[in-house]
Amino acid sequence: KAPLSKSLLLVPSAISILLTLLFQHYQKFFAYNLQAIKEDFQIWRLVCGRTICLDLKDTFCSSLLIYNFRIFERRYGSRKFSSFLLGAWMLSALFDLLLVEIAEYIFGITINSLPSGFLGPVFALFVPFYSSIPRVQVTQVLGHFSITNKTLVYILGLQLLTSGSYIWILALSGLVSGICYNSSILKVHRILCVPSWVAKIFSWTLEPIFSSAEPTNEVRVGMGATVDIQRQQRMELLDRQIMMSQVAQMRRQRQQQGGMINWNRLFPPLRHRHNANYQDHHPSEQDTPPPTEVSEEQVARLMEMGFSRGDALEALRASNNDLNVATNFLLQH
Repeated sequence: KAPLSKSLLLVPSAISILLTLLFQHYQKFFAYNLQAIKEDFQIWRLVCGRTICLDLKDTFCSSLLIYNFRIFERRYGSRKFSSFLLGAWMLSALFDLLLVEIAEYIFGITINSLPSGFLGPVFALFVPFYSSIPRVQVTQVLGHFSITNKTLVYILGLQLLTSGSYIWILALSGLVSGICYNSSILKVHRILCVPSWVAKIFSWTLEPIFSSAEPTNEVRVGMGATVDIQRQQRMELLDRQIMMSQVAQMRRQRQQQGGMINWNRLFPPLRHRHNANYQDHHPSEQDTPPPTEVSEEQVARLMEMGFSRGDALEALRASNNDLNVATNFLLQH
């Protein structure tokens, strides 16, 4: 469900590899030469120079970041995601020129060229990533430094930031453009957006090429990175179920033997329900609480994050239809 992310991952990377290995004499057409733009009015370099990376390290890091940021296309849809990229791409081009002029005016630094590639929108995506993706702690290093589900993405961004001498200008312009577009300053999202007819044309032509087929059967997928970790998670879940069953059996035996605490007096509805479950193994319709109504929109958002429908329904019911709590629960279990 992320054809645009897949196209940005495959097409620019393939062109960058071809330019580096086979067609090196064509690299000059994709250089982000600011001097040629300002003096020779080669405006086309704003398009070619800000699309294809000429450094394979930048290509690798930006591709990994686009792969991680594909969650926004699944959440917002391809048209809204492409509108964000288009707006950030155009705004970052303006901020690039402004920052170069500011650096030359204040620090006396003459910058004739900048690193090429689709880097401005990639840095702009860190803004919604920081503000909208929940932070879940995975582990701790040395007892003080927390490792979360977002740490690897920030490390990749730092690696991309340190790959060139003037790439900090692209990073700063991308972050500023992302803030402007994400916070709706001056209604930028209404002006710089992809028209519906353009989105339909690309949906008819390019989406069948880059889209993947949906799975036929819904399978419970663990959160582990390997089969062993997934198997371990299922075993831990089975152990918890067995432990709860043993605790319930011990309570039942204690009640039959006459325990010191009168559970029927303290929690009569709860004990009555447990006794009915253990004696009949078929709870009546009056004892069974009505299921919590679950929003299909929130179920769809959890499924877009990669969870199955059964897990999404169970998590939303357990969290009383709270999307954030359900997301954290699914990420931790």
